[in-house]
Amino acid sequence: MASLSIDCDDLWSYMRTHGDPGWQTRPSYHAVLFPLALDAFDAAGLRATFFLVGTDADRLGPTGLLRNVPARGHEVGNHSYEHEPWMHLMEPARVRDEIVRAEEAIVRATGAKPVGFRGPGYSWSTQVLETVAGQGYLFDASTLPTFIGPLARAYYFRSAKLAPEDRAARAELFGHFREGFRPVRPYRWTLPSGRTLLEIPVTTFPVLRTPFHLSYLLYLARFSERAMLAYLRTALASCRAAGIEPSFLLHPLDLLGGDAVHELRFFPGMDLPTDRKRRLFLLVLGELARRFEVMPMGDHARALLGRSPAPPARVPQAA
Repeated sequence: MASLSIDCDDLWSYMRTHGDPGWQTRPSYHAVLFPLALDAFDAAGLRATFFLVGTDADRLGPTGLLRNVPARGHEVGNHSYEHEPWMHLMEPARVRDEIVRAEEAIVRATGAKPVGFRGPGYSWSTQVLETVAGQGYLFDASTLPTFIGPLARAYYFRSAKLAPEDRAARAELFGHFREGFRPVRPYRWTLPSGRTLLEIPVTTFPVLRTPFHLSYLLYLARFSERAMLAYLRTALASCRAAGIEPSFLLHPLDLLGGDAVHELRFFPGMDLPTDRKRRLFLLVLGELARRFEVMPMGDHARALLGRSPAPPARVPQAA
């Protein structure tokens, strides 16, 4: 099996993390993104989990834009209310508010309850996990087991326009080198409350622990599509050889090019036009579907939890 998800971060959230004050007007590309993404998944013949941000769900309301996500066969997940990638720094009451408030907004907007949670910027803590488990979710998906987090953070800081206090808040953005030692396979958190919670990490290349989700593949495609395909095929073959069922991650900028979102032309891969990104999107998902049975994350979680033996248990030790 393989699971497929898309983090529906909006334009304002990228601008906010980058330090652009224009984020406060909440500019959005969702009116373009959701029809484009839903049509692309239809063309690929695949269904995914859409991780939605609560404030966007409140802003869009119970319109057809978000109602179309479950109506067209996809799952919804919780991606926090304000999409602040420093949830590990928040007090327990604030963590609960971020998760519960987002859930309520997503239910109002889509008519469906989230099945899982992913922290913005892969941010998590024991308190986050306790809150997610307390809401009855099937899984968490906030860990990214890779060594290159500090490199990604350095690249980001190089172009970001941030005040010193904002840099401090983002000091652990994308994680530490030691994140690369976390498991790639799913496991169950054993929490202080006695609850357990399935963790499905974003899959990285076995052993090497380098990412191969679509954002990184598109960056490679700028230089050589042949090299991109070779890297992807090797990563997927390595997963099969190691018995790893991939959790494959997508982002809005995997479909939207710089021609559609001028404000984010600084972002890696945004020099690719939208038409080419859509073609590469379908090409990559086709490679995944040829090797695995692809499904939303909730379906994958239910299958994992129904197996014997169950996924191994771990105690949270946040970075």
